[in-house]
Amino acid sequence: MFSIDQQIVQNTRIHPICDVGAKIGLNNDILDPYGHYMAKINCWHRDMPKSANKGKVILVTAISPTPAGEGKTVTSIGLNDALCQLGKKSILCLREPSLGPYFGSKGGATGGGYSQVCPAEKINMHFTGDFHAITSAHNLLSAIIDNVIFRENGVGLDPQQISWKRVMDMNDRCLRNIIVGLGGKRNGFTRESGFEITAASEIMAIVALSKDEDDLKARLSRIMLGRHLTENRYIYAYELECINAMVRLLGDVLKPNLVQSLESNPVLMHAGPFANIAHGCNSIIATKTAMDLGEYVVTEAGFGSGLGAEKFFNIKCRQSGIKPSASVCVVTVRSLKMHGGVAKNALGAPNLQAVEAGLSNLGGHLDNLTQFGVPVVVAINHMSGDTEQEIECIKAFCRQRSVQAIVAKHWSEGGSGAVELANAVIEAIDTQPNYFKYLYPDEMPLADKMRTIARKVYKAADIEISQLAKRQLAVVEDGGWQNLPVCMAKTQYSFSSDPKMLGAPINHILPIRELKLSSGAGFVVALCGDMVTMPGLPKHPAAVDM
Repeated sequence: MFSIDQQIVQNTRIHPICDVGAKIGLNNDILDPYGHYMAKINCWHRDMPKSANKGKVILVTAISPTPAGEGKTVTSIGLNDALCQLGKKSILCLREPSLGPYFGSKGGATGGGYSQVCPAEKINMHFTGDFHAITSAHNLLSAIIDNVIFRENGVGLDPQQISWKRVMDMNDRCLRNIIVGLGGKRNGFTRESGFEITAASEIMAIVALSKDEDDLKARLSRIMLGRHLTENRYIYAYELECINAMVRLLGDVLKPNLVQSLESNPVLMHAGPFANIAHGCNSIIATKTAMDLGEYVVTEAGFGSGLGAEKFFNIKCRQSGIKPSASVCVVTVRSLKMHGGVAKNALGAPNLQAVEAGLSNLGGHLDNLTQFGVPVVVAINHMSGDTEQEIECIKAFCRQRSVQAIVAKHWSEGGSGAVELANAVIEAIDTQPNYFKYLYPDEMPLADKMRTIARKVYKAADIEISQLAKRQLAVVEDGGWQNLPVCMAKTQYSFSSDPKMLGAPINHILPIRELKLSSGAGFVVALCGDMVTMPGLPKHPAAVDM
């Protein structure tokens, strides 16, 4: 039995990937096909088009996610298809899906209805092998670390102060904390370690933030692994002499992947860091490639504005020099009802009062986006059962804030259902001032960066840094990494660290439990509350329904 999404795909003709590439000037020599409908783009080929007029970047984000769904990816696809229908040369940039959410609770990451990316099943499963290559390169470094210690530890790495874990692309809570090296001396040094999900790997972040292979090598080389046994210094990955092997394992990973929407418009899917435990954006290489090829570039950052969008602005834009032209905040009537206190099983009934109560969450996200200085448009992702009164309530709320809210029906109508949204975004770019700025300067102390994000983005009264995090903060500052941006790792469901606090909680205290340096990626991860970097499967995993 096919789902509605699968039935739509079955009845839609998708085109050979070389024909899709030709739409944006990519000849067959630039494309490395993976079958008929997927390809890698050789961005460094001598025939690669380069445009003097860079495409305008449109960031799609959303309110705080709920089980009702908001639809950032489906809206991104619909908006891009609509821009193409208007005759604009627009290219969509998305992240690659992880197997963890696909078999867990979130499902795939290829949109839905008439706004999908194809071939969905191949993309959601193994795609072009990027996640597997990143997993292998990460775990090669892990194996080299333990082998160095076993072989008399010539580099002097302290086995008790190793910060590097292993990764796998699957949700498995039992691997969060493990002991390696059991079974006697022949099996290595016994120590505590653990696994993270591949999407949270520093190498995933490095791939997403690298500009080319030289930059990739430099970033891999400066991964900090731990402290020296006897000397007052840190040990870096280059000292283990495995960087070239890691680069060879990564192979073609730096080349963006080209696929297509149901309307045969080009989509660059590349890199897949999560936004709650990583920086949540597709690669700089893919975005800049799209900027060279198109008039407009639609890209999506994970979860709400307090996670993906904040990191897009403060981390990705800072490291790439990209200046976004506009942002789109996605909202649904149903998600506002949940933020207004309605249970999931009662969302189908009209409830204007609940929508009004939930608007505080939308307001918080609009505040977040406007403080970065870019024009904002609200996309009301239409669902069956939405009433005119509920929709008008959202529009009126946005008008009070001088923000245009547009109903978009891309799920049911494809690009034609988002043409009004596309026109509103173009108008915002062309007529509204753009004063894009970062939330904090590089030289601000790390604790103040965390405090700034907590207060300005999460509406907190202050942060509370644990004793462990204070010790780790001292290490980061001692190592000279105090000018790096901060990557907050926290629940996506609330502005607070408590996923049950919906709506727009204010004046809460944000607990900073732990800090994790990602020196190669170029940021410091701050783990808030109970957030973990290896998710677990839900009570009813999606895998059991396949």
